[in-house]
Amino acid sequence: MFTGIVQGLGEIRSITPIKNGLRMLINPLFELKDPELGESIAVNGVCLTVTSILSDSFSVDVSPETLSRTTLGELKINSKVNLERALRLSDRLGGHIVSGHVDTVGKIATRREQGDFIFFSFELEPRFDKYIIEKGSIAIDGISLTVNSCRPGGFEVAIIPHTAAHTTLSFKKPGDKVNIELDVLGKYIEKLLFAKKDEKGSEKPESGLNKEFLARYGFI
Repeated sequence: MFTGIVQGLGEIRSITPIKNGLRMLINPLFELKDPELGESIAVNGVCLTVTSILSDSFSVDVSPETLSRTTLGELKINSKVNLERALRLSDRLGGHIVSGHVDTVGKIATRREQGDFIFFSFELEPRFDKYIIEKGSIAIDGISLTVNSCRPGGFEVAIIPHTAAHTTLSFKKPGDKVNIELDVLGKYIEKLLFAKKDEKGSEKPESGLNKEFLARYGFI
């Protein structure tokens, strides 16, 4: 589990094909204290397992499923990536709950700079629109961001100077692809609202959790 608060950038040192996947060696460009074998690290928002540790780098294996659903297969030697170690129970939840399980790949539609801020608009498949709400949370390449506005097939976010300076968004441009993880709470609410059949396929009574309940208490 992660928060979407990127700790720093990493650089891809090597990419080695393995059976049906890839092995990547990543050099953190910041002090990564005491990395542990087997720990989870989010690489551009993708939860990966550390499989070996060197003095200044670590390796991860990328499965066929991950390659098919994320942008990791497009990385090259010297590509920069966002890194975040897994959340500890004692940590502050500064961003939002991020699982590191990417839902879809989106594309940057526009980039405009206004003073010290950068505004990005993104395009994605319209079937994901229902999970994106104005002022809600979304993870872009592992970065926890607030949705400024949304429209059919897209949404916009604003990037503050600190985020631009410490993540890969500073050098992203229109046409670039990004990993998108939608807010997991919305997906669970949808499941509860619309799952009306039990394991045997029989109709079961609806839960007290419904759209009217959520509206009454200000959730939607």
